[in-house]
Amino acid sequence: MPFFAESYEIVVVGAGHAGCEAALACARMGCRTLLLTLNMDGVALMPCNPSIGGTAKGHLVREVDALGGEMGRAIDDTFIQSRMLNTGKGPAVHSLRAQADKKQYQRRMLHALQHQQGLTLKQGEVADIHTENGRVTGVTTTTGALYPCRAVIVATGVYLKSRVIIGETHADAGPSGLGNAKSLSQALTGLGFALRRFKTGTPARVDSRTVDFSKFIPQPGDERIVPFSFLSPRLEREQVPCYLGYTTQETHRIIRENLHRAPLFSGDINGVGPRYCPSIEDKVVRFADRERHPLFLEPEGLDTLEWYVQGMSSSMPEDVQYRIYRSIPGMERVQLTRLAYAIEYDCIDPTRLRPTLEAKEVGGLYFAGQINGSSGYEEAAAQGLYAGINAALALAGREPMILSRADAYIGVLVDDLTGKGTNEPYRMMTSRAEYRLLLRQDNADLRLTETGYRIGLASSERYERMCDKRQGAQDLIQRLRSTSLRAAQVESVLGEESAAGILAADLLKRANVRYTDLAAACPELPQVRQEIAEQAEITLRYEGYLLRQERQVEEFKRTENVRIPNNIDYNNITGLRIEARQKLDRLRPETLGAAQRISGVSPGDLAVLMIKLEQMRREGKK
Repeated sequence: MPFFAESYEIVVVGAGHAGCEAALACARMGCRTLLLTLNMDGVALMPCNPSIGGTAKGHLVREVDALGGEMGRAIDDTFIQSRMLNTGKGPAVHSLRAQADKKQYQRRMLHALQHQQGLTLKQGEVADIHTENGRVTGVTTTTGALYPCRAVIVATGVYLKSRVIIGETHADAGPSGLGNAKSLSQALTGLGFALRRFKTGTPARVDSRTVDFSKFIPQPGDERIVPFSFLSPRLEREQVPCYLGYTTQETHRIIRENLHRAPLFSGDINGVGPRYCPSIEDKVVRFADRERHPLFLEPEGLDTLEWYVQGMSSSMPEDVQYRIYRSIPGMERVQLTRLAYAIEYDCIDPTRLRPTLEAKEVGGLYFAGQINGSSGYEEAAAQGLYAGINAALALAGREPMILSRADAYIGVLVDDLTGKGTNEPYRMMTSRAEYRLLLRQDNADLRLTETGYRIGLASSERYERMCDKRQGAQDLIQRLRSTSLRAAQVESVLGEESAAGILAADLLKRANVRYTDLAAACPELPQVRQEIAEQAEITLRYEGYLLRQERQVEEFKRTENVRIPNNIDYNNITGLRIEARQKLDRLRPETLGAAQRISGVSPGDLAVLMIKLEQMRREGKK
C-alpha cells in the first residue's frame, strides 16, 4: 500500500539533461520541487558522445543559457576541447561544440542540483501518476512512497522499458549498464497515451593505449575559446586533441558479410532509429558507393584511458565488432572497453501536447526530452527548461511562455514536435529554422534574456550584461555610420590605394574586414568587447538580408497571432477536405499559423478556416 512521503508543488521524473534543467528552472522560479532519478549515479549522464553543442545544437545550448538554464555554464566549467563549427560559412550556421570531461560534467551538474534552494533530489522509480478530475495530483514510487503534487514533468529519457541489444544478446536495461524503468509505461498507457518504440545507439569505447594515434589526423581545439554561457568570463585552458580517421574497404566487407547477424537487418530491432545518426552497418548499406566513412576518436575525460569512437555506433555481435574496429588503420590491436550497442525504449506521440509541453488531456502533466521522440542532450535540455518554466508559470497563475519559430530554435523544436510530430528520433538542424539569420547563436541573449528575466529565471546580473551588450552594439553601429576614414586609413585597412571619405560602416561590409582592423587604423573608433564588435559586424554586413527576414517574420506573426477557439468543430466546417478535418480535429492547433504547418492542410483548407474564424469573430461581437 502507498504511504504518504512528502508533498511538493512539482515532481520531475528523471534526472537526465531534460530533468536537470526542468527541476532547476522550477526551483529557481519559487516552486518546491522534487527530482526523482532511477540512479543517483546516472544524474546528467552522457551515455553517448560526451560532448555538448554542435551544428544547430549549439544554438539550443546558447538559448537555454540566455533564459537562465544551467547547461552552458556546466560545459564551460568542464570542457576539455572547444571548437566553433562551420566558420567557413555565414554566422547563421556557426555552431559551438565542446568535448566534455564526462565525469566532471556530471559532478558539476549534481553540485548545482544539490545546492539549489527549494529542490530535493532523490533516488526512486516512479510507478504511477495520480490524477483527479483530469488534473495531476501526485506520483507513487515502486517502493510505495506517495508524493502529492500539483504538476509532474516526465523526463524519462530512454529508460522506459528499455532494451539493450548487442548481436543476439538482449537485456532489459538502461544505457551504460544502468537499470531501466519497468512500471511507468503502463501508467502512461492508462492515462491515454499511445506509446511507440524508438531506437538509438552508441559506439564502443576503446582503451587509448591500444590505439596508434600516429595513423590518425589530429583535430585540435580553437585558439580563441568562445564560451557557451553569456555569463562566463574569457576562457583559457589547455585543450586535449581529438583525432580523425576513416573506415576501409575491409571494414565494409566485414559488415556486409555479417549483415545476417545484425539485429537492425535481422528483425531483432523493432524500434525506429535516427535517420541523421545511423549505425555503421546502416551507413555501409545505405551509402554503398562510399569507399570510406569518417570517424573521430574523442577522449571521455582527463582521468580515464577510455576514448569514444564517434561515427561507429553498432549493434553487431561482439566478435564482429572486434573485426570491424580492428580493420581501421591505427586500431589493428585495439581493445574495446565497452561494446557498442543499440537501445530501444518507449516514447509518446508529442502531438498530444500543447505548445507549453503540457498534455492536452491531463492538466499539470508535462513531458520533456527523449520521451517526446527527440534525440540529443541539447534538445532534451531545451525541452526540460521550457516545460519547467511553463509548469512554474501555470502554478503561479501566470501566462505561459510560448516561443514561436521566429523567436528561437527552442520555438522551432517545440513547434515541430507538438505541431508536426516525428516518425523517428528528432534532432535539431539549422535547416529546420526558417529565420535562422535572425536566430543566431551569438544573439541568443539579445533575443531571450529579457524574457527569462521577466518570468523570474534569468538573474539581474545576466539581464544587465545583456542590456550593456545591446546598448554597446547600438552605440557602435551609430558611431560607424558617422565616422569617415581618410585615404591613408582606408589603405591601411584594405592594403591598397583608395579614395578618402569612406564611411567606416560601409568599409565593414566588405569581405574579410573586421572591426579590429578599423579600430587599429582609426583612433577615433572606440575599443569594445569582442561580442559587441561581432554584433556590429553582423548587423552591418548582412543588413539587407536581416531586413528582408524581419519582414518575413512580420508576415509570419500575422497568422501566428490568430487564435483558434478550443471548442471549434472542424467536422461541421463546410469546404474543409476530409483529411484536413481529421488532422485539425486530432491535433487541435491553437493558432492559424500552427494549422498552416500541419501536413495535409492545404492553402484552400486554410482559406476556408480563415473565413470560419472571421464568421465566429463577428458572431462573438454580436
